[in-house]
Amino acid sequence: MRIWAVAGVACAAALVAAQGAEIRVGIIGLDTSHAIEFTKALNATNPAPQYAGVRVVAAYPKGSEDIASSTNRVPGYIEKVKTMGVEIVGSIDELLPKVDVVLLESNDGRPHLKQALPVFKAHKRVFIDKPVAGSLAQCVALYDAAARYTTPMFSSSSLRYTIKMNEIASGKHGPVLGAETFGPCSLEPTHPDLFWYGIHGVEMLFALMGPDCESVVRVSTPGTDVAVGTWKDGRVGAFRGTRTSKYAFGGDAFFAKSVERVDDYKGYELLLDEIVKFFRTGVMPVKPEETIAIFAFMEAADESKRQGGVPVKVADVLVKARADAKGMAAE
Repeated sequence: MRIWAVAGVACAAALVAAQGAEIRVGIIGLDTSHAIEFTKALNATNPAPQYAGVRVVAAYPKGSEDIASSTNRVPGYIEKVKTMGVEIVGSIDELLPKVDVVLLESNDGRPHLKQALPVFKAHKRVFIDKPVAGSLAQCVALYDAAARYTTPMFSSSSLRYTIKMNEIASGKHGPVLGAETFGPCSLEPTHPDLFWYGIHGVEMLFALMGPDCESVVRVSTPGTDVAVGTWKDGRVGAFRGTRTSKYAFGGDAFFAKSVERVDDYKGYELLLDEIVKFFRTGVMPVKPEETIAIFAFMEAADESKRQGGVPVKVADVLVKARADAKGMAAE
């Protein structure tokens, strides 16, 4: 992990990260509501104190090439951010000299590696929104490239950060002995099944359980997916993805003396708080190993489905992904 510590120091030299320093934010991809909500908060007339001096100044709008639900949003979102004082630019190369840090917001995970490479080379700290990539191999290649260019990056669903999730992470209830999470799991043909929207509930599961999942088995029907993981220490965690029942996120965390419900998601503010702290300090709130583990879990779940629901070892899908990732981010 030393290379990431060096990265934080290197970027600190390029960006004065003191609490009161002005930080210019650039956005890549105006095809998700996240870009609008983040800009509203940062560019408000009277922003929250924790966002003081952090402002979105420019955006490159292009994201997905071929997902209609993404591309159809771009014209309207361009107009919305322009009313908030954001300059629209024609390329990532044009964006980078104007900004100190980057929100990579393209809703489509597939172009993220190509979009992120010039950001890494420019040593601009970057938050990459979900899904971080369109495949496990691309996810591995992204983090490999960030390390090679010593540029801190992180990715997270906003579902990782709620008041209850933070309370559990603090250790208030003791060690998590197991967890079950649930959430919408709409499918997008261009992405592996759980990557597109199931990522939210899976991220919750890993925020509760940690990264050391060893094997995954999946049950899949047209309306529901259930992916059950066995962790290294014998604990069991599960994600239930829904397509026909009520649109809702939540879960249960199991402790020695209680069961705690996690269903208090209220929006993006707690995630944006973490992003701004990351922009100021270069300290990644979600480590690369954990995000890679999340995507390995989802890939193992896909492989289990392909094999008819048999358990699949996470290590096996990672070996293949690491081999496939070689050369993806080559010069």
